[in-house]
Amino acid sequence: MDQKVFFIKTFGCQMNERDSEIMAQSLSNHGYVEGMDINGADLIILNTCSIRAKAEQKVMSMLGYLRKTKIKKPDLKICVAGCVAQQEGKKIISKMTHVDLIVGTQNIYNIGELLNNVSINGPQVITHLEDKYDIPNLIPDLSPATVPFRKFVTIMQGCNNYCTYCVVPHTRGREVSRKVNDIIDEVAILVKAGVKEITLLGQNVNSYGKTNSVSDFSGAYSFSDLLRDVSKIEGLKRLRFTTSNPKDLTDELMRCFEDIDNLCHQFHLPVQAGSDSVLKKMNRKYTVDQYLTQVDKLRQYCPEIALTTDVIVGFPGESAQDFEGTMNLLEKVQFHGSFSFKYSDRPGTRAIVFEDKIEESVKSERLARFQARQGEISLNRNREYVGKTKTVMVEECSEEGVKSRTETNHIVHCAKTTELKPGDCVDVTITHAGRHSLKGQLKPLR
Repeated sequence: MDQKVFFIKTFGCQMNERDSEIMAQSLSNHGYVEGMDINGADLIILNTCSIRAKAEQKVMSMLGYLRKTKIKKPDLKICVAGCVAQQEGKKIISKMTHVDLIVGTQNIYNIGELLNNVSINGPQVITHLEDKYDIPNLIPDLSPATVPFRKFVTIMQGCNNYCTYCVVPHTRGREVSRKVNDIIDEVAILVKAGVKEITLLGQNVNSYGKTNSVSDFSGAYSFSDLLRDVSKIEGLKRLRFTTSNPKDLTDELMRCFEDIDNLCHQFHLPVQAGSDSVLKKMNRKYTVDQYLTQVDKLRQYCPEIALTTDVIVGFPGESAQDFEGTMNLLEKVQFHGSFSFKYSDRPGTRAIVFEDKIEESVKSERLARFQARQGEISLNRNREYVGKTKTVMVEECSEEGVKSRTETNHIVHCAKTTELKPGDCVDVTITHAGRHSLKGQLKPLR
């Protein structure tokens, strides 16, 4: 019997990228093979994100396109997974009757079995959420020819914070921490197979070990303990993590940047706004001064740390003075980079009913001003690296040259060479800085 080919289109963040890997592995265990061409697929999965309205709109647009594809290819199976699937569920399948399977965020591990049920019973909507469960283990069987140089490893899922603008607690459920030994074992297997860089993933990694789980924690084991244990795995060159909530950032975790040699000197610490009144309405549970104190401490522990953040402009009720607070915070911190967005209403969140919504033109003007200044700061920050020699990890080698990355997460482009491959670490002297990347001269290999 011919093998069936699946194609996954991933929308959104690193968590979704990891979820796509999980589904790919589950499908491979059920006789599917992954294809790179959507037109040749027997199964198409849209792994969706609903953090912002634009991402959701892209998914619905693509489903509209796939309606025509299925008319031409009736045996094609179409699946919607991820946060939009969890959030909209039956609404999708009622509007898009050509969709065969809606699978929610906690159910992706069983996608192979669920597709078998579709073949027998017809279209399915599987979106139930559990407050307590063990995150299943799906450690990939990597052959030497397919080992990537870096991998994401899930350490927890869900969120308990209920920020008033955010859908994550509604689409991914309550926080659940994965068993310590399962994480350590997975990283050890990956590194032994040849993976050089690991990124630990969770909606709020800082609260790892404090959260609901079938396998209860004693409370004595924290995220910083996990970082230290993972970092000791022999052969691991680089260790990263994302994402963090400032309300749960401890001195113990900040000290890890000073103590752990292979922990990359890069920290994404979302602030969202530079106004205490806006932060309170967002239910962020910290103040601007508390955030700035954390930044000062991080730089005391690790002076060369590169800080990035998330910012939402135009939150309901954000005054001109509130926005100036965000601009002032940007000036004080001088972030290396940021992800900034206009506020948009998301289904099920508290902020959707807030009054004093900001006009779209005002949001656009504020976002443009913030991004323009951030671009200037990023360029100045990048210029600080010119003339310095940094160790980079190679990501791509092509006719155009070598793309690599510093431990501070800066992309560095160099001239092509036949001596390097992805995962190699090499010293580079930085010769030029742009807003989004650096250029460098490869040092001779030792």
